[in-house]
Amino acid sequence: MSLHLKDLLGFSDIVIQCHDNPDADALASGFALKWYLEKNGKKPRFVYGGKFPVQKKNLVLMMEELKIPAEFVTELKKPELLITVDCQYGESNVTKFEAENIAIIDHHQVSGEIPEMSEIRSNYGSCSTVICEMLKKEGIDYNKDENIATALYYGLMTDTNGFAEVSHPADRDLRDFAKYNVTNIILFKNSNLSREELKIAGDALNSAKYNDKYLFSIVEAQPCDPNILGVISDMLLEVDSVETCLVYSILPFGVKISVRSCVKEVKASELAGVIAEGFGGGGGHIVKAGGFLKKDLIEKAGIPYETDALNKLMQERMINYFDTSEIIIAGEYVEDVSKLNRYIKKEVPVGYVDVSKFTEPGNKISIRTLEGDVDVMVTDDFYVIINIEGEIYPCKKEKFNRSYTKVEKEYEFPGEYPPTVVDIESGKRYEIVPYAKTAIAGGGDGIYARQLDHRVKVFTSWDPDKYYLGLPGDYLAFRQDDPMDVYIINQNIFKESYKQV
Repeated sequence: MSLHLKDLLGFSDIVIQCHDNPDADALASGFALKWYLEKNGKKPRFVYGGKFPVQKKNLVLMMEELKIPAEFVTELKKPELLITVDCQYGESNVTKFEAENIAIIDHHQVSGEIPEMSEIRSNYGSCSTVICEMLKKEGIDYNKDENIATALYYGLMTDTNGFAEVSHPADRDLRDFAKYNVTNIILFKNSNLSREELKIAGDALNSAKYNDKYLFSIVEAQPCDPNILGVISDMLLEVDSVETCLVYSILPFGVKISVRSCVKEVKASELAGVIAEGFGGGGGHIVKAGGFLKKDLIEKAGIPYETDALNKLMQERMINYFDTSEIIIAGEYVEDVSKLNRYIKKEVPVGYVDVSKFTEPGNKISIRTLEGDVDVMVTDDFYVIINIEGEIYPCKKEKFNRSYTKVEKEYEFPGEYPPTVVDIESGKRYEIVPYAKTAIAGGGDGIYARQLDHRVKVFTSWDPDKYYLGLPGDYLAFRQDDPMDVYIINQNIFKESYKQV
């Protein structure tokens, strides 16, 4: 199941279709795909079905200002190729039109039989991001057309609740590097809330429930646009006795959630994932996140899909999250390492990068990875290590020399998303892998470690403002030469990288 945009160029009669009652992400995705096909000499149509044409004010403005030619149709002559964007052919929210060939470009979970020509990236926050990445592979810069860049940016923004649910680095790239029209984005944003939706927000806030032990609030809102949940969450977080909050809405097909946090001990993205675990997915960033729990998975677990049962589920998951979390601060936490097993690194290849080679020492950089952004101050005495699964961490050169041996071998990146570096002061972006060299891990002073049986958050010595999460099965590690230097090692990486001595 893989699709490249160039694969679509072998067809002549092409129709692009987004889901009924399209949102900004669907419109943006179809618009950008149509733009690509037209640049390559094709003449595709862009359509959507359903009961009514687009009526929501911000979407009408989007289509007018950006000149998005999406047609509302009730019938369609059978095309040679039908491409569904931001949805999957045969789903209940997509009018079914016959076609000789079907292709799918989407970012939702796979829900049925998928044709061979499909590109579905369920870990992306928007279909706009999927299109961006596919354009990049074809060497196409979407920023060459301001309307396209603006549409894609707005598509991501609205599908991730104002970027609150952005988690994948490809989403962060679109958010940070799109050259959009600011005036248009402001216009669309300021036309997004109706009077009816304002009343929904007010009613929800009046029914808020508070937990004084853990300083969180939970609110149920009536069915509404997901962005309204974000509005309610932001307002809740301004209450002096609320440090985290969960706002949710029960929809016919699932529960949409919005999560906020204003304390460093709780990442909103992590909390959203915990609430949705087993029933869907959640994610975002440190202070803002969201997610979705699918109705069929909730019912499959034996939970009635009705208000009281779902209210209970939300309450229990919030309380359990706080009850089962331990916080450890490197430099303050003391453990008797004499009771732990000692391990040394296996001889496995890793990458290392001397960041000072392309960024001035003293500058603050953000290293963008699949696991999140890591902010560090550049000095001339540390490397960035790229570990065996592509995860990265900073390492003082002194410690590096004790634990690694440099080798003359070309470095090959093993992960999904090659880490990039953004110089926070200048805004310049650097690909990090081309600067990487190979080293062999092995020996060194070693570590003491124990396996976790509960959730642990570690604030490390190199990044005291953000915690690294350890889950049951992962390892809590202490450097042999400095037991106060404590950190988390993923269980799979631990087993591949360390051996007991």
